[in-house]
Amino acid sequence: MTDFSSALGIAASGMRSQADRLRHVSENIANADTPGYRRKVVSFEPLRDPATEGGVRTGRVTLDQSPLPQIHDPGHPMADAEGNYLGTNVNLVVEIADAREAQRSYEANLRVFDQIRQMSSSLNDLLRR
Repeated sequence: MTDFSSALGIAASGMRSQADRLRHVSENIANADTPGYRRKVVSFEPLRDPATEGGVRTGRVTLDQSPLPQIHDPGHPMADAEGNYLGTNVNLVVEIADAREAQRSYEANLRVFDQIRQMSSSLNDLLRR
């Protein structure tokens, strides 16, 4: 049964990681109009836990270092003497695509989790006979 437990742990780690990724994508979308906000980028790294024999977790969250656009709006409270302020490097199209990818990956891990549970249940039924 340890193979089933290990597989469940791997699928669960994938679901946790994608949920964390989706949280950061949501923060990016929420701050799409915040001047000076830099997009957060989530990386994944393998789990080195011998109990699960695999899996993934979110690594260090980094800030996208692409240049922030200069926006000319002399009436903005953050504008400098020339009427410019730094915008944000969040691209809503990219964030929505990342959110969709995280959602689909979460669903795939959930299906794996459910399949493992069904296989375990079927094995237990066979062993009881």
